[in-house]
Amino acid sequence: MTIRDISLPNMDHEQLRTPDCSHFDKSPSTHKPRILLLYGSLRERSYSRLVVEESARLLKHMGAETRIYNPSGLPLPDDHTYGIADGDHPKVKELRELMTWSEGQVWCSPERHGSMTSIMKAQIDWVPLSLGAVRPTQGKTLAVMQVSGGSQSFNAVNQLRVLGRWMRMITIPNQSSVAKAFLEFEDNDRMKPSAYYNRIVDVMEELMKFTLLTRDHQDYLVDRYSERVETAEQQSQRVNQRSL
Repeated sequence: MTIRDISLPNMDHEQLRTPDCSHFDKSPSTHKPRILLLYGSLRERSYSRLVVEESARLLKHMGAETRIYNPSGLPLPDDHTYGIADGDHPKVKELRELMTWSEGQVWCSPERHGSMTSIMKAQIDWVPLSLGAVRPTQGKTLAVMQVSGGSQSFNAVNQLRVLGRWMRMITIPNQSSVAKAFLEFEDNDRMKPSAYYNRIVDVMEELMKFTLLTRDHQDYLVDRYSERVETAEQQSQRVNQRSL
């Protein structure tokens, strides 16, 4: 079928920017990729934390700079029990600063009652959709992983992918789900050799590749026509939506 009328009467042609490979012609950054790792359990022997620690070791070996956020002490979202306003709590400020600092992220949650944990979700809920009119996570790479106490499942990683898309992150195709995680670690908290460990290596390797490929082009990759036709004030009002 041939489309005869190719006019675009609804288009603001001044804001239309045809994608062009020339935007990718720039010298790559030479600093170490900055990767933030989050986990979703506060247990003394948290298997999501142990997986994150193994991931951080791998990332450092591959040349990344890593930081692991400890969610202990993070208040519930919108909880003003202690009279501290949004963003002023030290754990919230630390989390937001790390989000801004990072170029890529790793999220690992236990699966609890068929979903990610509230501890994992609370960390993402404390990240504003925008600081001004720009989302602090947009265009950054993301790897998702989960641990389970029973058989292998993918409920948590599927939900984490939805969150990553909502935060406008580039979620890599590969993922890890460690079943019966309590069997996968030695007494010294190091992971045993296994297919699960090999998959984590795969995921970290892929995260590094995508981060190196995209980190210098984040602004261009998430630049959107619909937002260019908005004024900055309109965009800020839309993404903040304080009444929701």
